[in-house]
Amino acid sequence: MEEKENKKEYDVRQSAGSVFWKEFIKGLVISNPVFILTLGLCPVLAVTNSIDNALGMGAGVIFVLLCSNILISAIRRTIPALIRIPVFIVIIATFVTILSLVFEAYVPLLHESLGIYLSLIVVNCIILGRAEVFASKNSVLFSIADALGIGLGFTIALIIISLIREIIGTGGLAVFGFNLFNIPVLSEHPMTFCYF
Repeated sequence: MEEKENKKEYDVRQSAGSVFWKEFIKGLVISNPVFILTLGLCPVLAVTNSIDNALGMGAGVIFVLLCSNILISAIRRTIPALIRIPVFIVIIATFVTILSLVFEAYVPLLHESLGIYLSLIVVNCIILGRAEVFASKNSVLFSIADALGIGLGFTIALIIISLIREIIGTGGLAVFGFNLFNIPVLSEHPMTFCYF
């Protein structure tokens, strides 16, 4: 009898683990917010002019998404249906304010570079959409998996786009002030053409 209970408990843990990874991978690849769902494209286009901005915005979105998903999932049964969206926005705005203050205190250049797009995370359709569609209907554990998958998927998309834009735009790649490489885009000497 005890063996059956232990096996059942083991199966439940195995099932929860597999669902966790399934949700994580789904957010990372299958439901990538930029490449598949095409959500949040305004900040994507605005902040991907450098890899530093992309990493900063990605980290910010992961933080806000993770914290808001955890809190919304934890209190989902106590939020009246009539006011759930305003409650979600207040929760998200709280974490965005914390993020903005931390960035302003510890990475002021990044805070200045991201500008208004950092504050606009509050109304980012990715975060509000995940709160409404997933966190308000699932457990905290699965909401964590969803937040990490979607957040990392968003960050990877930002990095890919910013790599392309920075290399084409500047002819090199600099991460946190360190020049990784430079490609001479234009020669010092003007091009000469030979006519036969």
